[in-house]
This record gives sequence, C-alpha cells and structure tokens, in this order.
Amino acid sequence: MSETVTHLDDEPGVARAPRGGRGRRTALIVSALVVVAAVAVVGALGLGGGGDEGAGAPPRSGSTVAVTRATLTERTSVDGELGYGAEIPLPVKATGTVTWLPAPGTSVERGETLLRVDDRPTVLLYGALPMYRELGLPVAPSASGAESGESGAPRSDGKAPVPSGSTAPEGTDTGGAGGGADATGPVKGMDVMQFETNLAALGYTGFTVDETFTAGTAGAVERWQKSLGLPRTGRVGVGDVIYSAGKVRIGRPGVRPGAAVGEDALTYTGTARKVVVDASAADAAWAVRGAAVTIRLPDETPVKGEVASVGRQATAPEGGGGEGGSGEGEATMPVTVTIKDQGAVGKWESGPVTVEYVGREVKDVLTVPVAALVALAEGGHGLETADGAFVAVRTGLFADGDVEVSGPAVREGLKVRIPE
Repeated sequence: MSETVTHLDDEPGVARAPRGGRGRRTALIVSALVVVAAVAVVGALGLGGGGDEGAGAPPRSGSTVAVTRATLTERTSVDGELGYGAEIPLPVKATGTVTWLPAPGTSVERGETLLRVDDRPTVLLYGALPMYRELGLPVAPSASGAESGESGAPRSDGKAPVPSGSTAPEGTDTGGAGGGADATGPVKGMDVMQFETNLAALGYTGFTVDETFTAGTAGAVERWQKSLGLPRTGRVGVGDVIYSAGKVRIGRPGVRPGAAVGEDALTYTGTARKVVVDASAADAAWAVRGAAVTIRLPDETPVKGEVASVGRQATAPEGGGGEGGSGEGEATMPVTVTIKDQGAVGKWESGPVTVEYVGREVKDVLTVPVAALVALAEGGHGLETADGAFVAVRTGLFADGDVEVSGPAVREGLKVRIPE
C-alpha cells in the first residue's frame, strides 16, 4: 500500500502564485492610487507654495503674462450736469418799457446791446464796479433843465434827471465820490476809469484813461452815442450800461417786450461750459480747488477738467435718509468743475456727464492682471508660474483691471499664468 503525500499548493481550486503573489500586487496598486489621488488634490487646491515643488506637474492651460512695474491709479466716478452754471439776474437800472430782448442762448460781448428800454439800448461793458451814477461834464444848476432834455439817462417825470436807484436829482450832489456831474468840479473816481477803459477798448480815443471825466472823454462818448443811434449828449446815464466780468450768455427773460422793465427782466450766465456735481458731503475729500478731474461727456468722450469752487453749505437730503445703501438721502454740496478747452466739449451744451477723480495712487509697484490671481486653500492669494508652481502673494491696490502684488518670490518679469 502506497502512501500519497498531498501539498497545499496542489489542492484543487488553489492556483500556485508566483513569488510576491496576488496580495502583494494588490497592495502596491492601492498605494499607487493613494499617491496619485494626493497629488491631484494638492494640484487642485493650489498647495505647495514655491520653489521646485510640483515643477514636474503639467501646467494648466491659459495665457501667460509678465509681472510688470507700474503706477496704479484708483479712479472714482460721480454724476454731474454739464451747462453754463446758474442764471443770474442782470442789474437793469433803466426805467420804462421793454421794447426788445435778445434770444435765450445769445452771447453778448463788450459794446453790444443787452436789451432796449423805450427803444434805447442798454450796453454791456466790462468791469467789477456797478453803474451807480451818471457820468458827464459838470453843468451849472441853471442849465440842468436844458441838459436833462438831451441826457441819455431815462427820466421818471420828464423833467429832473432821476435815474433808477438814485436818491437825489442831478445837480444836488456836492461832488463826493458817489455823486454825479455837477457845478462843483469834474467827476472823478474809479468808475470813471472803468468806463474810460471800456471806451478805449472799443476804439475811441482823444482822452487819457484816468479817474477824471474830461472834455476829451465827453467827445469820445458823443462819438460812441452816434454809433448807437443815440442823441450826442456826451453824458452816460445810470441805465445806459451794465457791467460784467466778461461776455455773457443770455438766459431766460423775466418779462416780455411791452412790459415794464425791472431788475429781473433778464438773466445771464457765463459763456464757458462747466460741470456742477452734487457731491456727497461725507465723501468730498477729492473736491479740492485746483484738483484735476476727467469729465466723460454723454458720448463717453473724455475731457480734462479742474475743480474751480466747492460750496460751503451742504444741502439737506430730500425725503429723509436713503434705503439699502443706495446713496439716496445723503447731504450734498455743489462742486463746480471748469473746462479749459471749450473746443473739446464739441456740440454739447447741457446734459448728464460723469466726473472721474483720483481716489488713491501707488507708484513704482509690481502689478499683474486681476485675472492672474488664484485663491489658495490655506488662505490668501497666489500666482501660478509658467512651469505650474504656485507662489503666495500679498495684494494691494486694485485699479483698472490690475492689482498690486508683493512677496519674496515675486519679481519684475516673472511669467505667470492667467487660467482659462
């Protein structure tokens, strides 16, 4: 009887495994999968700060840009209104009936007619002093009646020359600084010099521009009156001229032809277009006289402007406070912005515009497009280099699609990727 020796490897259903059997292979495969998964997680989260870590990983797709050194400027926009400014009443001192008015929007320069009262022109001249008295050569009291019949000043009763705004008839003055022409001596004062300066600017000669109204001045006045179609009296009535700082643009009239004239008969503005901004009183630090701004016209054309004046009184909000942080209901203050290059404004005379001003500015800093920033899993921001590595950065000012960046691994010229 023979004895049969049976080995385990020869049991039915049990395959002989080569060295390092199936269990060992399975363990290796599972370990490899764990390593691959860990690398994938690190790459997806943007971990592994700088140096050569991850340098062997394939870079993600996207364009590359270089870190540049530049100046970043943060600009803030506020709404404004283009126009000619607030309309101001002309100080009309003539008395009588309005017989002619210029059309709104008309520009009037020195020597031109502003309006006609009793068919007499009231002429625009340049100066800071208002016309407050009649100017002319001294006249004897006994000749007052004769002179009044020829004077260019409007009369209230047809006899005594009592200009509008005057407190006494002509000839009763004692020759003081506020008096008109009388028998005590020639009319002198800064208003005489102002008037003679205008006469000379209009091309009239034969007198010396000074503070004394002389016979030469009267002769020039007569020639000027002739050009206006007026009687040649050599005298200037208080209602014959109106002074302004420069040429004016006619606004809305306060009366119609045929009505009695008054000081609100006609309004005016300057001829230069400007922008008025109702700036938030709580955020008006930018509104400093002389500050440069950019005005965007209704067609988005940029025009250079300059802050000319800032209101000193804030306007209370209408209807109480605002809701939802919309900015409504805030106290505001008027800011006037002038435009030096009026030609740049083109055809626009009025309308809504946008005023841009510089909020913050940083110079000579490293910058990249904002799109190049990536969020790091450990917090903060980083940049992906062209070879797929990630470097942490600190961010500064954001402006015009770029951002200020800094950090030990960031340098000018470094190529970084903008992910797709």
